[in-house]
Amino acid sequence: MTSLLELKQYIKRFYIKNETYITYVWKFVLAIISIAMINNKLGYMKPLSNIAIVLMASLLCAILPANFIVIISAAFILGHLYAMGIESALIAAVIFLLMFLLYFRFSPKDTLAVLLTPLFFFMHIPYVMPLAMGLLGLPTSAVSVSFGLVIAYMLGYFSTTTSVAKLGGDAEETSNQFQQVLSGILGDKTMVVMIAAFAITIVIVYIIRRASINYSWRIAIAAGAFSLIVCTLIGNLMCGTEISLFGVIVGTIVSAALMLVVEFFAFNVDYNRTEKVQFEDDDYYYYVKAVPKVTVSTPERRVKRINRASERRR
Repeated sequence: MTSLLELKQYIKRFYIKNETYITYVWKFVLAIISIAMINNKLGYMKPLSNIAIVLMASLLCAILPANFIVIISAAFILGHLYAMGIESALIAAVIFLLMFLLYFRFSPKDTLAVLLTPLFFFMHIPYVMPLAMGLLGLPTSAVSVSFGLVIAYMLGYFSTTTSVAKLGGDAEETSNQFQQVLSGILGDKTMVVMIAAFAITIVIVYIIRRASINYSWRIAIAAGAFSLIVCTLIGNLMCGTEISLFGVIVGTIVSAALMLVVEFFAFNVDYNRTEKVQFEDDDYYYYVKAVPKVTVSTPERRVKRINRASERRR
């Protein structure tokens, strides 16, 4: 345990010392992974899959604010959908517009939630995100996670749909195309069930981890995992979806295990040394529960230089 705490301190010091460069690196890596995922799932506009275009877009994301990664990713999606069919691009543009209006209003700092939710979704462990955002975010983070799910299902739908026609037919045909795309994206009951389960889980995890009880984060992780399984099961029965309960259970267990790692780095405290303090002023009595963080002093390396030339002179 001591070795892990020392490793944590080394990582923390390294990050603080090189924060600027690390920020550039993680934004570049996240941008290139997001764009590569979009190109792999869609790929209808070949120039956007050019490695030079991908690298230039990722470098631009690295030096600009993190929210720009979301905008660039949306632009790549719209570009591919335009090559597929203008109806698809128009509907996606309207969805993105509504998403951005709500996203920048309620949770503009949750860039990672919007981008990582589709990535974990295609890794078959999307249950990481509601647990993580409940621990590290706010209840409004449900908005960002929901947008990430919408993007994931949108990519999944358009990656398997090849029947969207180009604009140019009569009004009835165009109307049918719009209706087909809309029902395919927004009419997915599985997506609705997942959004509801994730939102409920985020709120539950947030409330419990903020409670003044011992081991609140671990209790919140366990309660969130249970909430995910139960909400998904209820939604599956009510809406008649075909969500694999076995996959939900396994994915939730793996996600909960990953959250224990997050707890170690973000909220590692020693409940055995908890102190309760009481004091007062002219207007109030104060009852404070103080829980110390687990810290360990890392050994400092000292390098002693020996000048052999001076020793020989002596």
